[in-house]
Amino acid sequence: MPKTISLRQGLSSVLLWSVIAAAFIGPGTVTTASNAGATFQLDLLWALAFSIFATMVLQEAAARVTVASGKSLGEIIALKYATRHRRLRWLLFVAVAFGCAAYQTGNILGAVSGLLFWVTGVPQWLLTLALAFICTALLMVGKVQIIARSLGIVVALMGVAFCAVAWQTDFSLGDMTRAIFLPVFPNDSALLIIGLIGTTIVPYNLFLASGIGQGQDIREMRLGVVLAVLIGGLISGAILLTGTFVSGAYSYEALANAMVARLGSWAIGLFGFGLFAAGFTSCITAPLAAAITGKSLLGNQETAWQSNGRSFRMVWMTVFGIGLFFSLSGIRPIPAIILAQAINGVLLPIVAIFLLLTMNDRQVLPPDFTNKIVTNVLTLIIVGVTCFLGLTNIWRSIGNILPELNQWQSSLIWLNFAVALLIIGRLSFIIFRKK
Repeated sequence: MPKTISLRQGLSSVLLWSVIAAAFIGPGTVTTASNAGATFQLDLLWALAFSIFATMVLQEAAARVTVASGKSLGEIIALKYATRHRRLRWLLFVAVAFGCAAYQTGNILGAVSGLLFWVTGVPQWLLTLALAFICTALLMVGKVQIIARSLGIVVALMGVAFCAVAWQTDFSLGDMTRAIFLPVFPNDSALLIIGLIGTTIVPYNLFLASGIGQGQDIREMRLGVVLAVLIGGLISGAILLTGTFVSGAYSYEALANAMVARLGSWAIGLFGFGLFAAGFTSCITAPLAAAITGKSLLGNQETAWQSNGRSFRMVWMTVFGIGLFFSLSGIRPIPAIILAQAINGVLLPIVAIFLLLTMNDRQVLPPDFTNKIVTNVLTLIIVGVTCFLGLTNIWRSIGNILPELNQWQSSLIWLNFAVALLIIGRLSFIIFRKK
């Protein structure tokens, strides 16, 4: 007889998994989603909806690893590629760590941008160094949970404020429904589309989800994942709708003024503090996630990979240092944050492919917990779409450097489509042959 989930268990599971929602409501989500709304109105709402759906599928699969085996996703992948394929583990680790470093630049810039709403007369570089010093000290000591949870409450309040503004939208339910189910690709929207995907389906969140699933029943885990991601998606959608109220050129000040016009002057303070809180907590989470991923993939039993070990600290220090370097280089926060999300959107297919192959390996997972046909088809679609969008974004970036390539734009789109189909075909052959 199937297990019945009590109300208390359901609420407890949602609260436990709410860390996933909080993890992708950072400066990247605020910047990318609101910029998408300000620039293209509802045209990119479909990309956000696809991202939320894909997050549910991938997070559930990652958490199912731990429910089935008692081991994290990184540990299972390390077992799967223990001997002959160590280079593949390094490839996955480098992809996740590189993405975390890109996120870290946006996290620092976002946190400092939030501080500038409260602090005047202090050079931006000095605020950046002060923030870096505090975050580094907290990471060295390891006492980050209480501060992260406290600031998470501020981020949640900012999310509620965005929802209140979005409620006042002039768009009808029919308009939003059409925007969700009828994809459009406006000119110059590729970076924002892949950015929306990269800021929602955060690659390192898949490893975080695997750890949260420890000790849960499969039904409790699924309820928690679905509801928590839906809550995060609702807030992300509200941020996009709030962006549609921005008139003129997009900036943090324009977004804050749009909130003030509908909620009152207090909203600008909440926005500034919320943006700082989202950036500050992410400044700690991103480098720590890179180190934890390295530990699980490369040396879970080695002393150097323990939380105070040399390799563990070297990873998070490197990720933090790269983010700090680019933050101090004078680049503008909004373009840098959107680019960081786009980079992670390009890296996402690599992580998704590893996850897909792992979830179909009966040598590392019990047969009852491997992917079913429907889940495999959905994941293959996610991999195909993210591969196509990632390749498209790469070619367009190259086209900005080599304009002569732009005359081949339509041919390159078909090439990207063909490559995505080849990847899906190869993965399908591997997976369904085993089935």
